[in-house]
Amino acid sequence: MNGNDEIGGDNKECKDCMEHYDASEHIDTPDHTDASEHIDTLDHTDASEHADASEHADTLEQSRAKIRAMRILGSRQLSSREMLKRLTNKGESAETARETVDWLEDMGAVNDREYAAAITRHYQSKGYGLARIRDELFRRGIPQDEWDDAITALGEAESEEAAHRYLEKKLAGSREKDDVRKATNALCRRGFSFEDARTMVNRYLENTENTEET
Repeated sequence: MNGNDEIGGDNKECKDCMEHYDASEHIDTPDHTDASEHIDTLDHTDASEHADASEHADTLEQSRAKIRAMRILGSRQLSSREMLKRLTNKGESAETARETVDWLEDMGAVNDREYAAAITRHYQSKGYGLARIRDELFRRGIPQDEWDDAITALGEAESEEAAHRYLEKKLAGSREKDDVRKATNALCRRGFSFEDARTMVNRYLENTENTEET
């Protein structure tokens, strides 16, 4: 009996051990593996969805900025720096604004060199001197290396002709000393040196005098 008891006891302990072992193996291992795989799948899915959403948002932002830039250009020509400032003032990020300006430059919609030439011709035709034209180019944010050629291309004859037209309006035929002085100062304020302004006024007076004599 004692031996059987001992044998029975051992069998019972072994049976309990096996049941515990089998239960542990059956319950823990599959559940743990499934949970781990499920978590990994969710993490991968969430990361993928997040990346897609981020890329979609970037695309929308860039598209919006491009549409906004084209609307701005519809009203007037701008330099790359002016466009960059306009876009950031409208709420676009610095990065998106820069990418949009690069896109406009690639298309030729924004061209600082051509813009500089247009500004130079415009102010020259209005009777402005070199100093004023340079101030305008600088104010509009055009790099100097983009407007050097435009300045070099300025014709002296064209500048004098434009100044002559301005003096015709300013003096309106007057040769009074005070009016002549005011006209000379006005040319200085328009970007001509005092020497150039005085020379232009004197030539204007000579030309009008000769015209009156004939």
